[in-house]
Amino acid sequence: MNFRLAVLSDLIQLKQTYAEIIQHMNNNQIPIWDDIYPCEFFEEDIKQNRLYLLTKHTEIIAAFALCSSHSGERHVNWENPDSKALYLDRLGVNACYMGTGIGSQMLEKAKETAKALGADYLRLFAVDINTPAIRLYQKNGFWQADGFYDEVIDDEFVLHEYGYEICLT
Repeated sequence: MNFRLAVLSDLIQLKQTYAEIIQHMNNNQIPIWDDIYPCEFFEEDIKQNRLYLLTKHTEIIAAFALCSSHSGERHVNWENPDSKALYLDRLGVNACYMGTGIGSQMLEKAKETAKALGADYLRLFAVDINTPAIRLYQKNGFWQADGFYDEVIDDEFVLHEYGYEICLT
């Protein structure tokens, strides 16, 4: 398998892969992603060199973005709030590879990459109903910060998110 930055020519396959991930999530009563999020953020992620892929031959196996900030970052109590942190976002594993350890491999890649980029912490937000993701983060050493962030999508849809972090130093 090959771990690399995404390029614009990956965009069509990336969106198809995430459409299957979204369908899998919906089938498992985790309706937190749709055709807008995360897919409409990928092009900018690629242009900003912050979207990473794991591929096997030409197939996208998994992806994530590493961002310098997050809209919820001031809503939770991080261990060291002033330390340099990167935020893991849009982590997705190809539906055909779920349950094979790829999620843990991608978290290791995210930690290695964030550390190489000078971060002291890798942080992320997980929606409270996304228990498979929360278990994955906890299994891989992330701890939950105190507090939560309510991301208001519209008047009838609010995502209740917990912050998780891991020290990289």
